[in-house]
Amino acid sequence: MQKRLTLYALGAIAIALASLAFGQTLPESSSDEHLGVASCSNSVCHGKVAKDELSNVWLNEYRIWLREDYHSRAYRTLLTDQSKTIARKLGIGAAHTAKMCLDCHADNVASDTRGRRFQITDGVSCEACHGGSERWIETHTEPGVSHADNLAKGMYPTEDAAARAKLCLSCHLGTKDKFATHKIMGAGHPRLSFELETFTANQPAHYSVDADYKQRKGGIASVNMWLAGLAYTGKQTMELLQSPLFSESSLFPELSFFDCHACHHPMSDIRWAPQKASRGLPPGVVRLNDASITVLISVLDHLKPEQAVQLSGQLRALHAAARKDSSAVVEQAAQTAGLLDTLATDLAARNYSVADKNALRMSLLKKSSTGEYRDFSSAEQVFLAVETLSISLGESDKHAAWLDKLFATVEDEDKYIPKSFAVIANQFSKAL
Repeated sequence: MQKRLTLYALGAIAIALASLAFGQTLPESSSDEHLGVASCSNSVCHGKVAKDELSNVWLNEYRIWLREDYHSRAYRTLLTDQSKTIARKLGIGAAHTAKMCLDCHADNVASDTRGRRFQITDGVSCEACHGGSERWIETHTEPGVSHADNLAKGMYPTEDAAARAKLCLSCHLGTKDKFATHKIMGAGHPRLSFELETFTANQPAHYSVDADYKQRKGGIASVNMWLAGLAYTGKQTMELLQSPLFSESSLFPELSFFDCHACHHPMSDIRWAPQKASRGLPPGVVRLNDASITVLISVLDHLKPEQAVQLSGQLRALHAAARKDSSAVVEQAAQTAGLLDTLATDLAARNYSVADKNALRMSLLKKSSTGEYRDFSSAEQVFLAVETLSISLGESDKHAAWLDKLFATVEDEDKYIPKSFAVIANQFSKAL
């Protein structure tokens, strides 16, 4: 789990998103050549020692990436003893040469799109996120060249919530072509956990969302990014459920789609209790991981009650389908994906008042106190949401002690106790 958030500069009011953005071609799939980190890292480009105060970009982005960003260390992770053990158990040879590892631990583009200075050992490098620079590297700094011009030449629009979600989720959740299966996790790979706004905030900043940035690229506020992220995570999950990853499994479906902690806790630790989001499921049923959607439903209870009812019904239908067969899941997942896509666009574009943020935070805490978020993955998402809202309200320092206490209950998934999370959530809500 990521280290919890610290204070950071908030973005501008959210801009409207077109659902087309989620269909944006990822940098890994583009035909544009990736020229390599060395093409960006010299001292007259993005490799300055310190921020250039006279430029509209910092120009020390390479050094920040190299020294502070874990993406630059992603390839090196494959050389650790843990990675070697995982690779040996999977029988895939060396982890640092295996495609299933390199697809997320490096900018593993096709060989014919690797430039002369490209090195796979650079890990998740600049072009893995910003797109192959073949067509824009020589012109993107010229006077009069706009951000729209760069996008037209293949630069990836990371400033757009939908495009950013698709990019991040491609590794932190997976796609039909690269996915951390239950087999991979069984060999020792850590559980994947993701929340778009939290991961954005924890990313070492290499740009300022100032007036110039907003003029060139627009901006989206933290709460909008959080809500869009919940919806897009749900949508990506629904699309994966329609893929062969789920539907073409053998005797058992792909188990990584299900709630890990429904099974992975001591048999003596009886946790099951009926919850609103999965009403009708009896004890002992392996439940699809619905954490992002259940938190989203709580948000909709306040913002869009009719759609909260609609999404709740579709989620219950999805859980019921998972007790039948894969074709039923595929059919229901397609319906739910369409609703989530619409919700993502609406939620990203909305202007959230102080009253909205306070109400959302209180609702999440109160529902947590009643046991609505008993499973670890949901509790984890609730904590991240409560902290994001507190930061957006300018109250993270004021409520730091309560945030620390709530974080402590979900800091270690192996030590998670649902009752402790509920008690702290209840006390926190009363303190507000």
